[in-house]
Amino acid sequence: MSTIPYIKNDNHIPTLFVHDEPFIALAGEIHNSSASNLEYMKKEVWPKLKTLNMNSVIVPVYWELIEPEENQFDFSIVEGLINQARENNMHLIFLWFGLWKNAESFYVPQWMKRDTKTYFRACKPSGEPLNVISPLCEVAIEKDANAFSHLMNYIKSVDSEVNTVIVMQVENEIGLLGVDRDYSQIANEAFSNVIPESVAKEFGVNGTWEDAFNNNASEYFMAYYFSTAVEKITRAGQNAYPLPCYANAWLEQFPWSPGTYPSGGPVMKMQKMWKLMAPSLFCLAPDIYVPYVPDVMDQYSQNGNPLFIPEVRKDAVSATYALYAVGGCNAICYAPFGIEDLMKNQEDIEKPPHEVMMALNIDPTAFDIEGSAAYLAKSYSIIENIKPLYFEYRNTTHLQSFVKRNEHDFGKLLYFDKYDILVSYSPKIPFKPTSGGIVFEISENEFIIIGTMLGIKFLAKPGSNTHVEFLRLEEGEIQNGKWKPGRILNGDEKMMLNLKDMPSAYKIQLYEY
Repeated sequence: MSTIPYIKNDNHIPTLFVHDEPFIALAGEIHNSSASNLEYMKKEVWPKLKTLNMNSVIVPVYWELIEPEENQFDFSIVEGLINQARENNMHLIFLWFGLWKNAESFYVPQWMKRDTKTYFRACKPSGEPLNVISPLCEVAIEKDANAFSHLMNYIKSVDSEVNTVIVMQVENEIGLLGVDRDYSQIANEAFSNVIPESVAKEFGVNGTWEDAFNNNASEYFMAYYFSTAVEKITRAGQNAYPLPCYANAWLEQFPWSPGTYPSGGPVMKMQKMWKLMAPSLFCLAPDIYVPYVPDVMDQYSQNGNPLFIPEVRKDAVSATYALYAVGGCNAICYAPFGIEDLMKNQEDIEKPPHEVMMALNIDPTAFDIEGSAAYLAKSYSIIENIKPLYFEYRNTTHLQSFVKRNEHDFGKLLYFDKYDILVSYSPKIPFKPTSGGIVFEISENEFIIIGTMLGIKFLAKPGSNTHVEFLRLEEGEIQNGKWKPGRILNGDEKMMLNLKDMPSAYKIQLYEY
């Protein structure tokens, strides 16, 4: 019997199941236009992914290409992408580039772009239209929902047995840029109305949007209409084929005012509104290019929101963040953006202009790929092979994960049943992973350490008046949850346990004297 992918709590942790087995998407997202041509994908993308130990690829599906004429659908590219993924033994996570992509309406069909009266735009206070169809344009939302439903029905018809496609993203980085809210005539009228009863009840407020939300009224207003629209689109698709669906966020960041980041998108402070109005989404996902990646991962893995990372920086530190995303935040998916770039030469990488990165608060080093491919491939290999241990020990004190958060973070003290572990972080080095890793306490005297750029010291519990020493120290690797030893380290090699830049694993047995 076929079982489509689904989200279920496993040991109280929301988990993706594929073919009834818990699954971690070790993925990468390709560039925006790569999937528009199957021959390009075959020659320029798939060959570059083979050595990265990925099991999934995040790939756009473009509304303008699947419904070039109104109510006439062409799924040849979707069919080709599914076939190519199967040939390359990969799962797919599809990005629905529908009404909204990066706070604009780039990917709507030409017949919709031309009819600006029916499919009206959001406006600035001056009345100047933006290049984004308003989320208050119900006829546009109905058209998007119809197209998404046809897409999901097609995927069901060709993939419900094989499950190549495992998750769907609905739209991309939704919101309004350059303005705090939609000032079209219809939006102005709605903004002056009393807030919907469901919102009043959930938030314990009443009156107009300004009465209820004061300085944040514009952003809550947009979040309500964007999330309501996404729910209609998602529900239409899931009625055809109920794959897990999520929406992703362009992060709220300095200078913090709505419109400098997409106003109304599923950022942290709008999560309550999005969860209320778009319950069909299993999570809200962050796109992370800021330097403080671990902090964002922590934020988006709280309040019952599973961590799903469809876009993250692709420099060498990403290999460490992958370990922490899974070990520390129970991530369902981890995916650097522009993944096909990792097999290119650094000078061939197309980066956003420096002034654009500065304006958008993107850390320029996020695009420095030197060394990234080998480091990420090793992290992905480790994660894939520790899954039996991980699923057994997660959400217990016997699995602990850690990561260097900033230049002033020098390490962490971990507390286990019989011993404590002092983890010392290494200074930041260009084109190297940052410090981080995972510890499994197999028994009170036995540990597996996985990580990079670390110093490890085992400590007796305070007041025990004993020394701790290695009884046995092995380097090695984990294969399908089982330890495979390499060298047994002694003498000079075991005076200090230091993990270097390439993610690695050690098994330690301890004794006290």
